[in-house]
Amino acid sequence: MTPVTPSEAPGEVKEKIEAETAAASTVPASYSAGTFRPRIANLPSLPEAHRTVPFRSGASWIRKILAFAGPGYLVAVGYMDPGNWATDIQGGSKFGYTLLSVIVASSLMAMFLQALSAKLGIATGRDLAQACRDHYSKRTSMVLWVLCEIAIAACDLAEVLGSAVALKLLFGLPLLAGVLITALDVLIVLALQGRGFRLIEAFVVTLIVSIAACFAYEIFFAQPLWREAAQGLIPRAEIFRNREMLYIAIGILGATVMPHNLYLHSSIVQTRAFGVSVGDRREALRYAVFDSTLALSFALFVNAAILILGAAAFHTRGLHNVAEIADAYKLLSPVLGVSLASTVFACALLASGQNSTLTGTLAGQIVMEGFLNIRLKPWVRRLITRALAITPAVLVIGIAGEGKVTSLIVLSQVVLSFQLPFAIIPLIQFTGDRSKMGTLVNSPVTKIIAWAVAAVILFFNGELVWFIFRG
Repeated sequence: MTPVTPSEAPGEVKEKIEAETAAASTVPASYSAGTFRPRIANLPSLPEAHRTVPFRSGASWIRKILAFAGPGYLVAVGYMDPGNWATDIQGGSKFGYTLLSVIVASSLMAMFLQALSAKLGIATGRDLAQACRDHYSKRTSMVLWVLCEIAIAACDLAEVLGSAVALKLLFGLPLLAGVLITALDVLIVLALQGRGFRLIEAFVVTLIVSIAACFAYEIFFAQPLWREAAQGLIPRAEIFRNREMLYIAIGILGATVMPHNLYLHSSIVQTRAFGVSVGDRREALRYAVFDSTLALSFALFVNAAILILGAAAFHTRGLHNVAEIADAYKLLSPVLGVSLASTVFACALLASGQNSTLTGTLAGQIVMEGFLNIRLKPWVRRLITRALAITPAVLVIGIAGEGKVTSLIVLSQVVLSFQLPFAIIPLIQFTGDRSKMGTLVNSPVTKIIAWAVAAVILFFNGELVWFIFRG
């Protein structure tokens, strides 16, 4: 089949993809377009950016890598958002390097699930929200949409609070004022998206590099015990015997896979103008998986660096109860003897919060458009998402005071845990269905691994919720 050029209409491209998927499937001919119901409106995912980044099959491998570089980094920011920081710091300060193995294992599972998300978008021409809407009943789709919107608001809440805490640490602003200021990042998203999707990706990558540089600076002065850190990469039975250690390990694992990232990734891989033949889509999938795996390796480095910093700066000095981000900020400079250590830490936190809110609002747009098949103006969608995140933060801080911020962040992580099955299970179901995926369907081995990963993540997320409610 002749590859599709970027100038072709999105509707024609999607019809070709669906026709080929159906042709490659072994289901009866009566099933149309890979057994997905026909769309009400033949609009692609994220239409303003759909197939806007050129990808030439005959280009050199380095040009192909660069063409696909970007979507994985937008996904990666969800794995280094402020919601993970307190858990990583607490794990490092209390148990040293022991829980590094949990960070590595959870990151590997995240890489696997994000690869499935990219596969769904490339193979079917649908994002996960569209696939759910076209497969399930209207009632089920509405339930899934509401649950996903709640999860996005919960995730955005942790990111807003993280940015507000960073503004307080850096400039002494009250948390309430910091929360309100974070609403202005809507303008950043609108300004960047109006100038092309590549600019959004470049902005995100810049912030990720800044976060990594900040932690490289901190670790240089913290002088970790690298031999002990290497031993921490080996899983230990002690993690399961020690109840407190298990609780923190579950917290690390429970925050690994963000539900909205699975929706986001399946959409933004379609910003690349790859061909629709089976060979072209296999090639696109290889480069998409390489991009997301490399990007999530950066997220692994950041999360591991936070835990290593907690171990090197606090645990080895007998400070075993540093659980709050603000406490870590206050202690870093005096403990390390470097005046800029605390400031650099807060700058990394601010960059993390801003990065995560940017991709969170983008995911919100994809989810609403995919499930409801409606299109809102970007600024309307951004305002809705930001209002849903800011309102509970303003109410809690205004009524209960700033001391309840950590409790609010914990609550947001519990909400995410509840929603996770409703994103993972449809993703594995769709990518394992030959009638939907054609020749790009998951192999039997991949299916076994996928359901095993899902079982592990869902079990530990359930344990996290159980631990929290038991106090």
